[in-house]
Amino acid sequence: MSDDEQPDRASRPEQRPEPSGWAPRDRTAAGADPSATPAGSAGGPDGPGGNAPEGQGDGPQGARQKGGKKRPRRTGWRRLVPTWRMVLGTFLVGALLLIGGFIAGYTLVHIPPANATATAQSNVFLYADGGQLARDGEINRENVRLAQIPLTVQHTVLAAEDRDFYSERAVDPKAMVRAAWNTLTGKGKQSGSTITQQYVKNYYLGQEQTISRKVKEFFIAIKLNREVSKSDILEGYLNTSYFGRNAYGIQAAAQAYYGKDVEKVTTAEGAYLASLLNAPSAYDVVAHPENKGRAVARWNYVMDGMVKKKWLTPAERAAATFPVPGKVRPAAGMAGQRGYVVEAVKDYLTSNKIIDENTLAKGGYRITTTLVRAKQDAFVAAVQDKVMSQVSADRKVDRNVRVGGASVDPATGKVLAMYGGIDYTKQYVNNATRRDYQVGSTFKPFVFTSAVENDSKTQDGRTITPNTIYDGTNRRFVQGWSGTPYNPSNEDDKSYGSLTVRSATDLSVNAVYAQMAVDVGPKSVRQTAVDLGIPSSTPDMPNGPSIALGTATASVLDMAEAYATLANHGKHGTYTIVESVTKDGEKLDLPGQDDKEAVSREAADTTTSILQSVVEGGTGTAAQASGRTAAGKTGTAEDDKAAWFAGYTPDLATVVAVMGQDPDTAAQKPLYGALGLPRMNGGGPPAQVWAQYTAAALKGTEAQDFDLQLQEGAAVPPPVETQAPNPPGQNQGQTQGQTQGQAQGQTQGQNQGQTQGGTTNGGTTNGGTTANGGTTAATTNGTTTNGGTTTDGTTTGGPTNGGTTDGGAANGGTTDGGPTNGGTTAGPGGTGGAAQGATGGTTAGGANRPRRQPRTG
Repeated sequence: MSDDEQPDRASRPEQRPEPSGWAPRDRTAAGADPSATPAGSAGGPDGPGGNAPEGQGDGPQGARQKGGKKRPRRTGWRRLVPTWRMVLGTFLVGALLLIGGFIAGYTLVHIPPANATATAQSNVFLYADGGQLARDGEINRENVRLAQIPLTVQHTVLAAEDRDFYSERAVDPKAMVRAAWNTLTGKGKQSGSTITQQYVKNYYLGQEQTISRKVKEFFIAIKLNREVSKSDILEGYLNTSYFGRNAYGIQAAAQAYYGKDVEKVTTAEGAYLASLLNAPSAYDVVAHPENKGRAVARWNYVMDGMVKKKWLTPAERAAATFPVPGKVRPAAGMAGQRGYVVEAVKDYLTSNKIIDENTLAKGGYRITTTLVRAKQDAFVAAVQDKVMSQVSADRKVDRNVRVGGASVDPATGKVLAMYGGIDYTKQYVNNATRRDYQVGSTFKPFVFTSAVENDSKTQDGRTITPNTIYDGTNRRFVQGWSGTPYNPSNEDDKSYGSLTVRSATDLSVNAVYAQMAVDVGPKSVRQTAVDLGIPSSTPDMPNGPSIALGTATASVLDMAEAYATLANHGKHGTYTIVESVTKDGEKLDLPGQDDKEAVSREAADTTTSILQSVVEGGTGTAAQASGRTAAGKTGTAEDDKAAWFAGYTPDLATVVAVMGQDPDTAAQKPLYGALGLPRMNGGGPPAQVWAQYTAAALKGTEAQDFDLQLQEGAAVPPPVETQAPNPPGQNQGQTQGQTQGQAQGQTQGQNQGQTQGGTTNGGTTNGGTTANGGTTAATTNGTTTNGGTTTDGTTTGGPTNGGTTDGGAANGGTTDGGPTNGGTTAGPGGTGGAAQGATGGTTAGGANRPRRQPRTG
């Protein structure tokens, strides 16, 4: 009990004084209070010999303060209230802890590497016009530079998320507290994070809601703000933020919502994209039309904020209307033709060492192809109409049908369209780029081109031209070949006897071209093919006569490139399927256009002239449906495992192949009976696809004719004018004269189809008597004959200089028609049909057709 609580001394009962110097051994036990020792008593603190501390001599337990006053003891509820000493001490301790914690956190937390998701990008593949073709990768992101984003669009994001971004610090504690309070009081979940903090979360950390993540975010943001510029932070934020529709970054968002690149986004559209950052899914007014009111309100908030910050004038704000986004589009995956194109583009980039495979796999590249959307769609439609629509589940062989196609601009070497297969997700091999099917007779034009290029001659010394006579006998052994004896069979084992190179091309006669390959030299043929565009690494280009029959397994795209060189008068440009490649706004270097003369113009153009004949009346007549002047060649692989048509107009080269492959074993299979046809040949579905595609691809463009400069002696004379009908009684003689003059004249030097005894003077037959008594009415066009007399089709005297016969011989009656196309006399007459005035008009279905006279330069 304190002195203040003690009773008045006068009222206390008198206590008995203890003997001087006496003290009980145990005061407690004796019932005495030690604190009650009388002042001044012996042994007491104030007594003689006392030693009481200052201020503790009065009152019990020495509690009396100096001056005789005691501190009152806190009782009751006052004991719950901290004293100012406690408050100050707690504050100081807390401050020290905070400072120490901040120092420790700043020291211990480092800026980590970017997380994998933040850096993952997809490669974007575009059509030539900039429209999106496909994208690969799981993350739909395409990073852009801040400079590529319009300034007004940047401001819309700041107006939506952080209007004081450029002036504030990395973190805003007040905003964090305010956001926490609003969240706790039910005013909506708010982050309170600055753009810097959000960028740190997106790029370095993750989206998990934990205290440790928030602590790291806090310190990393502070450090980052000291190490990089605000512009870099904003750029990173715009490239890592999620906008909905599986779009990461503002570039992907611009494509997802408005189908355009971010450079073309308007202020109003930018404000909508900025609104999405707050609630990407909820504010998608197309996917969730019920939320349009909220989305518009958010958009207005952003636009009004632009005005408040003076980033937008009131007039501009008043004129702006809510920009409704486009429909939700499915991801441009690999289905259809996309996968084939993507793989072809990747192969081009890596094989040309533009980008290595590992770097390309990391993504982030924007690749503009040379493909034209309309032509690509036209190719798909043509294949569907002419091939796939004919496939029947009732025919087992139809399950083996595959189609590949490619189309190239001859002038530039750019691939304009490609057909890789029915669907990349169903058939993974690109039929346009695979190199495992024989090209067949589509290789034969390269043999003739090489012959003209190398000024080659036959075994008996005659210059090889379109009008040179060869022996087309089936299984004829090749002459002049020192290797293994070779005697190829013609299609269907058909023999043709003597015929011109032009006719042999029309009919695709193997015996003729195998011999020509030896005449030219297989190595020279191979080199010409490579010069035209066939890769030197192409398998099965043998050093022998079989090279002419197309054993090589070049791809459809390879063949399109080579035929484009022929269409371009022998100039071979740099083949490309890629127009440009950029990453982060920076362009990569691509191979330059290195046009070079692969073969002479005469060699290429003369080849074109004989390929025109194939389309006009040979095996490729189905290509006439294109409605364009065209040249082309059909081809069939061994055992009918593939059928080809390779052709071109002056401004477009296209190759189509129909292939047979077992879908289960991937083994090549014959196509007998496929599509309900007895045989699959290049003049069928491949030529039909070519014609439909070419007509559609060139629709709206002016038709062009070939401008050809031909090899000397290769020109085809104009057709004979039609004469009046024969009088009665002469039809039999006319018919017989035409038939025998065109058929028999090839095998025995125009035997029985030529004049017998007429003397040719100045090119006109005067008075010749035909074998059957008729008068020859045919006229020799442009031939100068020096005194030679013709007997039984053999020139018996005087050399014949040049000249092309353009009139059929008569075997009775007066000949009024039946032009002979081809057949140029090359030199001194021989016997047994050596004269080259033979009839060349015996092609299937076109013996009497007039031939177009090409322009010569």
